[in-house]
Amino acid sequence: MSDSASNTEDSIQIEIFPSRILSPETAQKLMAEIYKVDGVIRVMVQGNRLPDKVGAGPGTGEKVEHPLKKPIQIGDQVIELKVCVGRIRVELSNAEAKEKIREVCEKLLPFPFEFREGHFLRKKPTVTDYAKLGPEADPRLLGMVDPKARTDQLIFIEKQEEQEEKKDKDE
Repeated sequence: MSDSASNTEDSIQIEIFPSRILSPETAQKLMAEIYKVDGVIRVMVQGNRLPDKVGAGPGTGEKVEHPLKKPIQIGDQVIELKVCVGRIRVELSNAEAKEKIREVCEKLLPFPFEFREGHFLRKKPTVTDYAKLGPEADPRLLGMVDPKARTDQLIFIEKQEEQEEKKDKDE
């Protein structure tokens, strides 16, 4: 995830669209494997928002205990899911990474899924990006901001520097 969105004009974008909403356990396994693939620039998880509190009705204001709202671990970070994982969009630097991700999906998803190539992530800032991130926003975050989310809810995971240090030691 070292390349920025601004210098990846020849990048490949794919969308993984499972026929079912992923459980937190399956989402964690899939995201962990995608995270390990070399050539991944950025990943976005999309789905319906999981509410924190009941918005209307007799239980207004009560905390919602949704079974899909569990913490997952990606790399060395633990993240609480705020959405039902319905689609995963990935930007890649090469075609080999695309095939590796397809293999990962075939291995981990026991049900049908669509694997599409196209343009899913923006490369230029939108009004929402400007409002949430400011004029000097990191290009890797462009087009990945939820307009309804608070700024403190944005999650950005960078690959660890250990992999780069290992490569330097081997040379």
